Amino acid sequence: MIATETIPVQGGHGRWAALAIAALGVLVLTMALAVSTGEISVPFGVIAKTLGNKIFGTAYTLDPIQEGIIWNYRLSRTVVAACAGAALALSGTILQALLRNPLAEPYVLGISAGASTGAVAIVILGFGGGLLTLSGGAFLGALGAFGLVALLASGSGGGTDRVVLSGIAGSQLFNALTAYIVTTSANAEQARGVMFWLLGSLSGANWADVGIAAPTALIGALLCLFYARALDAFAFGADAAASLGIPVQRVRIVLFALTAAMTAVMVSLVGSIGFVGLVVPHAMRFVVGPNHDRLLPASAVAGAVFMVLADIVSRIIVPQQVVPIGVVTALVGAPSFAVILTRAKRTERGRVA
Repeated sequence: MIATETIPVQGGHGRWAALAIAALGVLVLTMALAVSTGEISVPFGVIAKTLGNKIFGTAYTLDPIQEGIIWNYRLSRTVVAACAGAALALSGTILQALLRNPLAEPYVLGISAGASTGAVAIVILGFGGGLLTLSGGAFLGALGAFGLVALLASGSGGGTDRVVLSGIAGSQLFNALTAYIVTTSANAEQARGVMFWLLGSLSGANWADVGIAAPTALIGALLCLFYARALDAFAFGADAAASLGIPVQRVRIVLFALTAAMTAVMVSLVGSIGFVGLVVPHAMRFVVGPNHDRLLPASAVAGAVFMVLADIVSRIIVPQQVVPIGVVTALVGAPSFAVILTRAKRTERGRVA
């Protein structure tokens, strides 16, 4: 069962609106901190003036080096991190609702691994003959991975636990394929770059990536909210959802495809990053409850904040070196998930007592 215990929030729509504004404020401050933090520290005032010069055409006199660091490197990197965190958290929320399994997320179900294989096949093997982009290859890999998982699950009874187990098997298979491609077809430089990228890297993020990541996250979030009522119905099972007039098969196809698309795009940009889609939705259920009209936006904002904070840590934890962001999310996500599971178990015991 997915944890649904909440922290009570009183006061109706006004309180929820205030909470939403506060959450967005935290996101903006976190992003400003990410842009400010690095080997060269940049004051918030300089960041604001740079945004004014670049967006609103103001004419503040600034150090060209600082302005270039802010605009050409840190800001674009931070926006991509926020979009990736939001998309991965939304994907985890959707999969946990559709499969009614607390372990469901793109990484566990093999979608991230399949997207990685597709992207690596484009970069190293040159699949597609130049007609496929990195994102296109990642998307096809993600769909292939999920298709395999669905096939394995249907052949073994189709239960939600079987889907997760099939996802773990599929993830191992596609990870092995990726490793095989890298070790047999990549030169030393390609192998180093790909392995670092597979652990999660925002080092190459630029404004062209923002042009892909931002629309993906925004459109994905809007589509998720459109299906919020259907996701609530799935909490009681597919039969119950059908009895409430939900077109179960169509909703599943659309949302699974949406999850694969968001995951594929983000993996193609930042690599395979785990635990965001697993931990963030559970944490937000404790805060806003199980209703998806609130859970989805809360998960998106929290996922964005989590990824931006992880990016800050990846840049400062080791002096003059950038740690792969996937390592940071795993180091934080694994113990956080253990805490969430422990709390959920205590809540369940309290109900029984």
